[in-house]
Amino acid sequence: LYIKNTMIITISGNPGSGKSTVAKILIKKLNAKRIYVGGIRRELAREKGMTMEELNEYALTHSETDIIVDEKAAKDARALTGTVIAEGRVMFHFIPESIKIYVKVDPDVGAERIWKDLQKQELVDQRNEGKIESLEQLKQSVRQREENDSQRYKKYYDVDQRDEANYDFVVDSTIPTAEEVADKIIEFVESK
Repeated sequence: LYIKNTMIITISGNPGSGKSTVAKILIKKLNAKRIYVGGIRRELAREKGMTMEELNEYALTHSETDIIVDEKAAKDARALTGTVIAEGRVMFHFIPESIKIYVKVDPDVGAERIWKDLQKQELVDQRNEGKIESLEQLKQSVRQREENDSQRYKKYYDVDQRDEANYDFVVDSTIPTAEEVADKIIEFVESK
């Protein structure tokens, strides 16, 4: 699946599934380059003086906050050579020629992982989630964020990022470690 000496692997998944951790492992193991949509959107939220939750709410009526970022990420991924990991919830849609991976996790386990990250101050700043007081509040926030994302992607792109039929390979990260998930992805990619 190399196009112009480039193999693009798109990674999507639900919140807390370990997409970023898995992507970082894949980057090392595959000597790949990374395009990270979440990081681009977090930076956009900071520039607008918003949390991610506020940006996602704003994005429901301001399509440019999604469309411009997603189109740019896809363009940047295609401009690279070698192996590219394009991490973003709808990159599978913008880069249909990619190997499309979905990392899923039980929503409660995903929220617990995010909560654990939010106990580290440097990750609080990096994630830009806003003020979260409890695990229960975070679970509600994560459910709301995923619903918000789904509404926007359906409205702007007519896709459901949660539909596993969109992907070439789906891996559950609820029990396996990120390293084990990455190894399963590599095994799948090598079989292609």
